[in-house]
Amino acid sequence: MAANNNMPTALDKEQIFGMAEKEMEYRVELFNKLTQTCFAKCVEKRYKESELNMGENSCIDRCVSKYWQVTNLVGQLLGSGRPPM
Repeated sequence: MAANNNMPTALDKEQIFGMAEKEMEYRVELFNKLTQTCFAKCVEKRYKESELNMGENSCIDRCVSKYWQVTNLVGQLLGSGRPPM
């Protein structure tokens, strides 16, 4: 019977699944915000070529790097251990 105490209950499983679902939603929203922000900042509105040029690639690399640094810093300052939205 002692082994049953270590088994997650149906309620525990539901809570774990709910937390995993929220985490996935959080990550998708974070990715979408990062993509929208860096695309708007770095890619010209008038497309001249079918691929990104060197300057746009470089800008996107820097933008993503800075976005992650700031997001992680704010998460640490808030003490959550994960980046905020």
